[in-house]
Amino acid sequence: MSINLSNNYQALGTSFSEQTLPAPVAQPSLLLWNEPLAKALTIPFSKDNDAELLAQYFSGNQLIEGSKPVAQAYSGHQFGHFNPQLGDGRAHLLGDIADIQGQRWDIQLKGSGVSNFSRQGDGRCALGPALREYIMSEAMFSLGVPTTRCLAVVTTGENVYRERPYDGAVVTRIAASHIRVGTFQYFAARGDTDSLKKLTNYAINRHFPELLPTSSEGTSDKSDGNKADNEISSQQVLEFFSAVLSKQIPLVLSWLRVGFIHGVMNTDNTTISGETIDYGPCAMMNAYHPETVFSSIDRNSRYAFGKQISIMQWNMTRLAETLLPLVDSDEDDAVEKIEPLLSQFHQDLQQGYLTMMAAKLGIDEPAEGDGKLINDLITLMKEQKLDYTQTFTALTASLTDSYNDNPNDVSLTNVLNEWLPRWNTRIESFKAAALTLMVSNNPVVIPRNHHVEALLESCQETGDLTALNKFLAVLRQPYTEITETKNYQDAPVDGGKDYHTYCGT
Repeated sequence: MSINLSNNYQALGTSFSEQTLPAPVAQPSLLLWNEPLAKALTIPFSKDNDAELLAQYFSGNQLIEGSKPVAQAYSGHQFGHFNPQLGDGRAHLLGDIADIQGQRWDIQLKGSGVSNFSRQGDGRCALGPALREYIMSEAMFSLGVPTTRCLAVVTTGENVYRERPYDGAVVTRIAASHIRVGTFQYFAARGDTDSLKKLTNYAINRHFPELLPTSSEGTSDKSDGNKADNEISSQQVLEFFSAVLSKQIPLVLSWLRVGFIHGVMNTDNTTISGETIDYGPCAMMNAYHPETVFSSIDRNSRYAFGKQISIMQWNMTRLAETLLPLVDSDEDDAVEKIEPLLSQFHQDLQQGYLTMMAAKLGIDEPAEGDGKLINDLITLMKEQKLDYTQTFTALTASLTDSYNDNPNDVSLTNVLNEWLPRWNTRIESFKAAALTLMVSNNPVVIPRNHHVEALLESCQETGDLTALNKFLAVLRQPYTEITETKNYQDAPVDGGKDYHTYCGT
């Protein structure tokens, strides 16, 4: 049995990454193994039968056959300030693997040792942040949010020193790719147009093969994307940029739909594949307020809940800037060609937000007046400090035959007494369809911050995963109430006003 790795990104060359081996750990032990994901990736191992080998592979102690580990190079705007050289300071791309549908996925170790990009870091990861990434990415996947996922968490038998010693861990991340806006910025900052062309070709081959020219037989002319002399037309670049924009719309709207706050939407954490990446300072909304921020490092509220659409537009503008030399040799002409795509992106995000929020209220096709209906509701939610998830859960439940206005949750008749009749009138003629739509758009449970933190603390102190596995079982069915769901639906007593998240590095 083997894991059939390829090294397509590594083949781009030394300008794109640094060849470097994971640093061995003292005593690797497989803590978590994502069996369904492993099966989808055609990985022929199981925790029951192969735990020791998996611990060796996914700690970095033993290389998977065919793997050529690298640390990827990229730049990034961090909280608005440009850093021309970031890169993987504690991660190793092992290679890529095809799933059962033939789609390729990166396999990356995180917390696996230093590289030349480490910037004085120790290259390691504590157990808590590794478990957080596993919990949050599985929850987001089940919520229907585009996301990277975790295949494994391996404990290292070593301490990681932050403000105090913590157990160390290595987490294995699966992504459609790890190409970021910052990857393009890395080459643009160096004026390396040849590498920009090479990267764009590779990205098209990897993510948007429908943009490839077709041969005379009508089939796509797939190149390997790795040739230094690959040419790319201005039209292809514009189509590529448009395709990247289209991936960001469902991403950020999904965040807003479920109340997710990324916390660190830097350009190096914005993937062209439109996946959620980096679960360090993230958190979930409790009482609704558009300015909600939990990240301890977001001191100016740059990445607040209600700013995520505008920040995504800002990040995509930074990507547009890197592509200008490939669009036209005259910068003014290049800007003239690419600006309409950004304008359309803005319009699509605004319309998408209206459509998404309308769906949360059971309205499939927003009509005139629905924008005001939505805005009036979220204004009331803000004024009354209503819990985001509980409010929409209660509205959904109010359309069922067995509904009781539960005083322990959101009491709709008390706080929405003037708004509620307007909404009921709007959906009166299609209540059954409205209920179906709302059930699929409004989760009954989310990874509440206080529950996540309690489980992380318990797991780190005891090593017992029983409670964590019960939590995961509920989070993997976020639109269905099972017996245990009620154990995780409560909002924090203080609304989470003093809760803070940290980057975990």
